[in-house]
Amino acid sequence: MLRSIITGTGCYIPPVIKNNSDFATRKFYTANHQPISLSPVEVVEKFKQITGIVERRYAPDNINTSDMAARAARLAIEDSGIDAETIDQVIVAHNYGDIMNGTLQADTVPSLASRVKHQLGIRNPWCVPYDILFGCPGWVQGLIQADAYFKAGLAKTCLVIGAETLSRVLDDHDRDSMIFSDGAGACIIQYKETGDNPAGILGASTRSDCIDEVSYINYGKSYLPESNPCTRYIKMKGRKVYEYAVKHVPEAMKGCLEKSGIAIHELKKIFIHQANEKMDEAIVKAFYNLYGQQAPEHIMPMSIHWLGNSSVATIPTLYDLVRKEKVKDQSLHPGDAVIFASVGAGMNINAVCYRV
Repeated sequence: MLRSIITGTGCYIPPVIKNNSDFATRKFYTANHQPISLSPVEVVEKFKQITGIVERRYAPDNINTSDMAARAARLAIEDSGIDAETIDQVIVAHNYGDIMNGTLQADTVPSLASRVKHQLGIRNPWCVPYDILFGCPGWVQGLIQADAYFKAGLAKTCLVIGAETLSRVLDDHDRDSMIFSDGAGACIIQYKETGDNPAGILGASTRSDCIDEVSYINYGKSYLPESNPCTRYIKMKGRKVYEYAVKHVPEAMKGCLEKSGIAIHELKKIFIHQANEKMDEAIVKAFYNLYGQQAPEHIMPMSIHWLGNSSVATIPTLYDLVRKEKVKDQSLHPGDAVIFASVGAGMNINAVCYRV
């Protein structure tokens, strides 16, 4: 049987560490430009209790999103053992393109995928590079698209990357800015005969709601009262996102399992978008509640505590770290059924069931 199999992974974790204490001197305001009544220290402590984030990573000044993507890609290519010239598609998921340090202007021409192909030195003219703008679920959607191209007979090997430098679109006066971070994760996925090995993508589910939900995560002006209205930053309606995610992500995950023919007790790991510790825990709890069960211990690896929310990069980075046994008490074994699930701007939700 032919299946879409991840044959190599890699990630780039930026070296610049931003601790919670680095935010304790800032002045925070509400969306209505009113000062938050709590002191900055209290805001930071409450933030930690809700999100679980202690520190996050920012890209060095001389590194852009496409640079991080290329570094993660090289590791994935090396891990897979393939010749880069055999790659049929380079798929890069991101949201804001390359943003030079000190600016807020997104640069997406040429595409980040084209820049990655250039940095990798791939000369094959039939290797097609393109970007995906799908919010935080972008990397998972890249897997879904690669699988579809394989089944259509249009490709056999794809490089799928999620990369972002959210640190360069942050409003320093918005407490939600403390959630976001930078990073890149990548994988090589190939359409291969599995033989007696049942590995590969088993099924997928995607959902999009774009009525009231379309503005839950957007680009808006600073919360600082006297700020320039023409300068815009990433903005999030945190409560709306939380409620939407906890309601709909478990449903998408259940639908994905059902399409894949996987029973809930067979599931070994849930690689969920590292958005917010409390939200992720609530999603997994609600997911198991759909089956009348409690979530098993260690079912959900987490990296948000020290890496923050790097959008499209969270799942491929976490999968690479667990796959290479770099996360405490977490490991994978051949035959394990896992699920990748994400939610983000759009609002978009997706899930992929995969057997290691």
